Amino acid sequence: MTETHDTSGADANSGTVDPKLLEILVCPVSREPLTYDREAGELISKAAGLAYPIREGVPIMLPEEARELDG
Repeated sequence: MTETHDTSGADANSGTVDPKLLEILVCPVSREPLTYDREAGELISKAAGLAYPIREGVPIMLPEEARELDG
């Protein structure tokens, strides 16, 4: 039997992001740390005012894919 491991850092089924991944990921715009918003399924950059989506368990770290935060 072959064992497989998800190495994406995000679990598409449970909606969680590996804390170790959060430790190394930074916003590509501000170069500041990100926070994970489980409810929205996004990685938040307060410094840049952007929210990066997580699609099928994969963080999409492209500024053009991010939405601007309100306020």
